[in-house]
Amino acid sequence: MHIDIITVVPDLLTGPFSHSILKRAEDKGIASVKVHNLRDYATGKQKQVDDYAFGGGAGMVMQIEPIARCIEALKKTRTYDEIIYMTPDGKTFDQPMANTLSLHQNLLILCGHYKGVDERVRERFITKEISIGDFVLSGGELAAAVVADAIIRLIPGVLNDETSALTDSFQDGLLAPPVYTRPAEYEGMKVPEVLLSGHEAKINEWRFEASVRRTRERRPDLLSKEESGKSDVKSNKK
Repeated sequence: MHIDIITVVPDLLTGPFSHSILKRAEDKGIASVKVHNLRDYATGKQKQVDDYAFGGGAGMVMQIEPIARCIEALKKTRTYDEIIYMTPDGKTFDQPMANTLSLHQNLLILCGHYKGVDERVRERFITKEISIGDFVLSGGELAAAVVADAIIRLIPGVLNDETSALTDSFQDGLLAPPVYTRPAEYEGMKVPEVLLSGHEAKINEWRFEASVRRTRERRPDLLSKEESGKSDVKSNKK
């Protein structure tokens, strides 16, 4: 997989892609991320990429021209499965979306900044708009890093144990169960006996029940979605 990211603040993305799982994925040749400075596609002495909004109002708007130059230049080098714009009013990013995006070969992510981009950018170039939550960041860079991390870790070969990603929270519509490691007892707090039993079937049963219980306590909305989905399937079969 290859991900290109367009930003006006490339230094913000130096850290996330230089360490940990994302760095290992690149070292293995499984995934690569390239950050592009939008100012490299701007003209004039100041390399301006933003301007005042028509109609007035506070804040600057990213101009269409440098963005168009950058996207068109990148499209000459590869075909993108999705051209993504990180924006608070996009579709909320979740695990199913991460699973789908992880199956693609080439992604292009545009990071919003200031008051956002000229609407014509969205109309002409963007194929998918993503938000990581109902809040506003200074720019889309950190959000793009979150999305890239969630996608890349799902690619086979990235994690040392490929089954690890399959047991993450949200993969089956539930939160992950509690986990424990040594020592088996700490200041009177004991690890559940079943996890020490070596009985795989009973351990799996305990983990499932613990997942359901934790989801019901902390994210009952997830159970509601699952039950709603099952109802839809039943109604479609009738």
